[in-house]
Amino acid sequence: MTRLDELLRQIRRKHVYIQTHNFPDPDAIASAYGLQRLLETRGVDATICYKGKIDRYSTGKLVEMMGIELLNVEDLEHILTDDDEVILVDSQKGNSNIIDITGDEIICIDHHPENDMFEYRFQDIRPEVGACSTMIAQYFFENNVPMDKEIATTLTYGIRIDTKNLTRGVCQLDIEMLYRMFHDCDYDTIFMLENSVLSFEDLVAYSKAISSIEVYDDISFADTGTDCPVIADISDFMLALKEVAFSVVYSRKDGGIKLSVRSVRASLDAGKIIGKALEGIGNGGGHASMAGGFVPFDGNEQKAADLLEKIKKRFIAVIYESRL
Repeated sequence: MTRLDELLRQIRRKHVYIQTHNFPDPDAIASAYGLQRLLETRGVDATICYKGKIDRYSTGKLVEMMGIELLNVEDLEHILTDDDEVILVDSQKGNSNIIDITGDEIICIDHHPENDMFEYRFQDIRPEVGACSTMIAQYFFENNVPMDKEIATTLTYGIRIDTKNLTRGVCQLDIEMLYRMFHDCDYDTIFMLENSVLSFEDLVAYSKAISSIEVYDDISFADTGTDCPVIADISDFMLALKEVAFSVVYSRKDGGIKLSVRSVRASLDAGKIIGKALEGIGNGGGHASMAGGFVPFDGNEQKAADLLEKIKKRFIAVIYESRL
């Protein structure tokens, strides 16, 4: 019995909802889309939903070009019931980056470290895998389900983005899935998406981050301003500095402060460090090389500045303690 067979045995309705994490990135969208198309071959209809908005220009372009339909959970408030079945992709219940919607979360497919506080009818959680899109691609090949160009291109893009073109958190399965999808993928579209990633608004955010960066030993902190759509990219960008091994980038958003963390040293586990640094004031977690978090906050600019200073000191204390 394949993973897909086990998954299908747990679905009791003809229609399910596939929920991504808030502000979905290419891997989350690709995973949801691939799963939606896969379930369709087995007679199950699915609606993809998310909270927030699609920040990156290239991610929005991917959705447009592939004809992917996603609904904001706010548009489903009067439609969802407690009996509706929900499948989580690229996230897990209880994480800081996913809203708890009405419905029963019956299935979870994810590649982040396991949150063992919750149980599902079926779960496929593999932190060693570089992208959730890899796992969905494997479902296709394990079950001999044909892929069209749209599916192969979308899943390929999801894998390439989440592994930073096979340079971060990659495993053999990621490489194998890219290889097997190669001939079905539209690489002209991939090239266009990977080279159309910045808007003028994004450039302004980079400018703010560069002008605000502070470095303590090999730890950097940078402020990208309000509602920055590319804090993860900027956090990656900061690691290009030879003086930086651990990058923390933050942005003020509605209801709080969002953080993106990156690390290039095995001794500095980004997921564990952000979890400890934000303990008691927010939530955070992720992989050893990349992680994210959120601190709820509703106050004026001075209070925000005080909170950010507190967050910096917490990160520095946790990192210094880990080095003792």
